Amino acid sequence: MRCQAELSMPRVTSASRLCAGPMSSTPIIERIEDAGALEGLRQEWTELLEASASDCLFLTWEWLSRWWLHLADGRRLFVVTVRSGGELVAVAPLALLRRRIAGLLPLRSLEFLGTGYVGSDYLDIIVRRGHESAVIPALAEYLTRTGIMLDLSRVDRSSRPAEALRQRLHGRGWALAETTIETCPYIDLRGRSWQSYLGSLGREHRYNIHRRLRNASRAFALSFEQARSEDERREALAVLLRLHDLRWGPRSDAFHTPELRAFHDDVSRLALARGWLRLFLLRLDGVPVAALYGFRYRERFYFYQSGFDPAYAKRSVGLITTALAIKTAIEEGIEEYDLLHGDEPYKLHWASQARALMRLELYPPTVRDGIRRHARSAMRSARRLARRMLPESVVGRIATAQRIGVRRASAVGRR
Repeated sequence: MRCQAELSMPRVTSASRLCAGPMSSTPIIERIEDAGALEGLRQEWTELLEASASDCLFLTWEWLSRWWLHLADGRRLFVVTVRSGGELVAVAPLALLRRRIAGLLPLRSLEFLGTGYVGSDYLDIIVRRGHESAVIPALAEYLTRTGIMLDLSRVDRSSRPAEALRQRLHGRGWALAETTIETCPYIDLRGRSWQSYLGSLGREHRYNIHRRLRNASRAFALSFEQARSEDERREALAVLLRLHDLRWGPRSDAFHTPELRAFHDDVSRLALARGWLRLFLLRLDGVPVAALYGFRYRERFYFYQSGFDPAYAKRSVGLITTALAIKTAIEEGIEEYDLLHGDEPYKLHWASQARALMRLELYPPTVRDGIRRHARSAMRSARRLARRMLPESVVGRIATAQRIGVRRASAVGRR
C-alpha cells in the first residue's frame, strides 16, 4: 500500500497519514488534534497501555485526557498514533507548544501530555510489545518530517521506547541534550510483611514509628479511613486541600490554581470508579488531622500528595499517616510503594531505592533549530548564574511572579 507522506504542516488536520517502514502490514500514522478524537481512543488506549512496557498511572487515558481538559494551557493536541492492520500498536501522547525564546526567536516544541507542575512521572511513548522494531523507525521518520523539536520531560531513564527513539533521531542528525532532573524513591514490598518492612528501617526511625503510633492511640480514638464512595471522595478531597494549604500555604504549587483543583476532582472521581483511588483520612477523636492522596494502579501504589493540621504537628500525624498507608499497601498485596519525584529527606527515611527521571531535548538538523538550541542553552546558563548570585528569597519571588504571569497570559488567551 502507498500513501503520500506529509512533508510540511501549513495547516492542521484532524488526522495525518504516513506510510513508513515494514510491518505485518504498512503502518498508518495518524495525528489526533481534537478532544473528541482523544475521547474516542479510551478503550483502545487502555488495552494498548496494558500490552506495553510503559504501563503506569500517568500514561492512562484517564490521567492524560483529564490533564488535556483542565491543564493544556494554550497547547495544541498532537497525539500521534500508529496502526498496523487496523490494530493500534503505538501512541506518542504529545502536545504542541508555541513560544518565543528571550521574547524574540519563535519556537515550536512537542511535549508529553501531562507535562508541567501537575507532577506526572514516567511519561513515555506507548508501544505494544513486539512492535518496537517497526514502530520506532516509523515515528522517527514522521517526527523528522514535522521539523519540530522534542522536549520530553520526566522520562524514566530505563525507558526502552524513549531510548530507541533518541538513538534513531540522533542517527538522523538530530542534536541531543539529556539531563537527569529528578529521582523517584520507592519501596520494594514484594514478600514483605509489615513487621519485616519495619525491620528494614533504621533503628531510630523504626522506634519513632512505634512510639508515635502508640502514643496517639492512647491519647485519642484513632481511625484511618479510605474514601470508598463518591460522597466520601468529595469530603476527603476537600479535607486534603484544606490541610495541605494549612501545612504549606503559598510555598506549594500542588493545588494552587482552580484548574489544578478541577483536574484532581475529575481524575480522583474517575480513579474511584476504576478502583484505583487511595485517598485516606487520619482522624483523632473524629477530627480529620491528616490526609494522604495516592493511587493503586496494577501492583504499584503511587503516593501523590498529603497534608496535615500543623496544630497536631507534635503528634507526628504526617508520619503516622504515611506509616499506615504503607501498612495498608502491604496488606493489599501491593508489590511497590512509589513516593514519586523528589528527594525530600523524609522520603529517604522510608525508601532505600530510587529511579532516575530525565529530560530529553531533541533538535531537528536545521540551522534555525541550532540557533534556537544555543539560545535556550544560554538562557539556562544565565538562570543558573542568577540563582547562585541572588538571595534565595529573591529567586523565589521571581519564580512566583513568572508562574503568575504565565497563568494570566493563559487566561487572556482563553477569553
